[in-house]
Amino acid sequence: MAIVNLTPDSFFAPSRVRAEQAQERIRALMAQGADLIDLGAISTRPGAEDVSLEEEWARLAPVVREWDRSIPFSVDTTRAEIVRRVYDCAGRFLVNDISAGEDDPDMLATVGERGLPYVAMHKRGNPRTMDAQVDYPDGIMPALAAYFSDFARRAEAHGIAEWILDPGLGFAKTAEQNWEILDKLEALQAFGRPILIGAADKRFTGGDTEKAHRLALAHGAEILRVHDVAAARATILQTAA
Repeated sequence: MAIVNLTPDSFFAPSRVRAEQAQERIRALMAQGADLIDLGAISTRPGAEDVSLEEEWARLAPVVREWDRSIPFSVDTTRAEIVRRVYDCAGRFLVNDISAGEDDPDMLATVGERGLPYVAMHKRGNPRTMDAQVDYPDGIMPALAAYFSDFARRAEAHGIAEWILDPGLGFAKTAEQNWEILDKLEALQAFGRPILIGAADKRFTGGDTEKAHRLALAHGAEILRVHDVAAARATILQTAA
C-alpha cells in the first residue's frame, strides 16, 4: 500500500503532493511495484490540527474524479460523507479508517450499505492527545485483542464482510509498545483477517523502517503501508527467500 498524502503537513514531507502532482506520483509508485494507492487528505501526525470536511474533499476530489482504475486505491478518512462522495465518483474502493468507525457514527453503516472493504485501525484520542494515552494496565496485546473483538461484532452488525486489521503503530503507543506489537503480531491472527502494518518512517523506527517491516512480515503482516515502495518490495522478496 503506497502512500500519497494530498496534504501540506503530513509527517513525512516527501509523501506530500498537490492534486496536480498526484498522477505523476502515482505512476512512479506503480512503476516501483505498488499494489494499492492510499490517498489521504488530512494529516494524522502527532499535533496535527483538524481539517474541515470541505477542505478534505477539495484535496481529494480532483484525484478521485480522474481515477482510471489502473490500480486499486484506498482513501484514508474517518468521515462517512467522504466515503459517500468518493463512492459516487469512483465506485468501489478500500476505506482506510484510523478510528475504526469511532469518530463518525455513520461510518460503519455507510461502508456496510455499499459493500466496501474496510481497514479498522486501533487508536486512542486524536493527534493532539494520543501521545498521552499510552497506559494499558493489562498490556498492549490484550488491549488490542479486546478492541478488535468488539470491532468484529460491530462490523458484523453493520454488514461489513471484508475488513483488515491495523494495530495502529504510533497511535497512542510508546516505542516499546510498537516493537512489542510487531514481535507478537501472531496473536492478532486469531481474528482471521489480513493484518496491515503502517510503520513507514515513524519515530519509533529510529530511521530504520525496513527493520520494522522485516519483523512485521516474519510475524504475519500481509500488507505494508509504505512511502518507499522499492525498499519495501526488496524487503518482501528478501523475507520470502
